[in-house]
Amino acid sequence: MSEQEKHDEHSSFIKTPKQLLAVVILAFVVPIFIISLLASIASRSVEPSATAFSEEAIAKRLKPVGEVVVVAAPAEPAAAAATAVTVAAGPAVATGATTTAPAGGAAGDASKGKSVYDASCAACHTAGVAGAPKFADKAAWAPRLKQGVPALYEAAIKGKGAMPPKGGNVALADGDVKAAVDFMVGQAK
Repeated sequence: MSEQEKHDEHSSFIKTPKQLLAVVILAFVVPIFIISLLASIASRSVEPSATAFSEEAIAKRLKPVGEVVVVAAPAEPAAAAATAVTVAAGPAVATGATTTAPAGGAAGDASKGKSVYDASCAACHTAGVAGAPKFADKAAWAPRLKQGVPALYEAAIKGKGAMPPKGGNVALADGDVKAAVDFMVGQAK
């Protein structure tokens, strides 16, 4: 092998100063062009409503999976219960016979029972959540009433099945829970 052939094997493709100048310029321009292209793509503005950052899209992602809807008991059953208590007490007083008050006590306890029901029990018993007997559903309450009101008191105070103790409000007094049970039983008879 000649000296010239060895030199050609290891020679550069840049042979003139003009080619060297072109390579140096391209070595600076091409990376700058690529960086500016990437920067423009990263910072381009997009219509906010079309992105995942719009208020509507954020609200949709943050929306709860389920909702608890508390519906107040109809006013009619409560008025009917108050009327029934008045009518039941009326003849006994008029004839002088002695009567025993229902387990809930006086009419004041009926309003307490309704307020406790509305606050702690209605969420499940209005819709029949997790097998809870629906409010004023005579067929659903019949087997439970056969067990007796004391058994209902115990189940309401200690909890039973999916129902937590005291309907989930452990701050309630036992008497308040019993008043709510009396209110529901009164509507189911």
